[in-house]
Amino acid sequence: MSLSRLGLAGAVASLLLAALPAKAAYDIIDLETQVPRSANTRRVTEPAVAPVSNPEHKAIAREVVDYTSNHPPGTIVVSTAERRLYYVMEGGKAVRYGVGVGRPGFEWGGNMTVTNKREWPDWVPPAQMLQRRPDLPRHMKGGPDNPLGARAMYLGSSLYRIHGSNEPDSIGQAVSSGCIRMTNDDVVDLYNRVKVGAQVYVMR
Repeated sequence: MSLSRLGLAGAVASLLLAALPAKAAYDIIDLETQVPRSANTRRVTEPAVAPVSNPEHKAIAREVVDYTSNHPPGTIVVSTAERRLYYVMEGGKAVRYGVGVGRPGFEWGGNMTVTNKREWPDWVPPAQMLQRRPDLPRHMKGGPDNPLGARAMYLGSSLYRIHGSNEPDSIGQAVSSGCIRMTNDDVVDLYNRVKVGAQVYVMR
């Protein structure tokens, strides 16, 4: 190919790339992350550095609300339409949290079980993600910069989880690849309430 043709091809590629929407850091994770193998699931001590936050972002308030349902206390109900998560309590009450949910094309619904819990979880991108994004780290230790945030609750044998986020401005939006994301403060609160074996209902 001649230099003139190479130059033209490069210019066209640059124009095409410029036309693509910018992707936020949180678009690269979620659906394809997986629970690290047992050898890599050492508990990570609480980092001395505070979690990343955006001072201009107004958080969705966590609150106890009236909630009528047939689900027993300890159940988690996620309303993707509301972008809210409800932790069912006794006496017709629930704790309501703001959450980020799956973006268009990654919505889902169904019944899952909390099968595992991790504090400051490590992130291990699977092979299929690394094929598309070879620049990603092969392993990222848990901590404030980790995209999985302060806590993670793994759902069944799926790749979905309820997890924290170092992108608090994504809460209340449809941005993930299917995971339910929360602020780090909220996910710690929920983590301390939820038991392994809890039922999770994701409503579309």
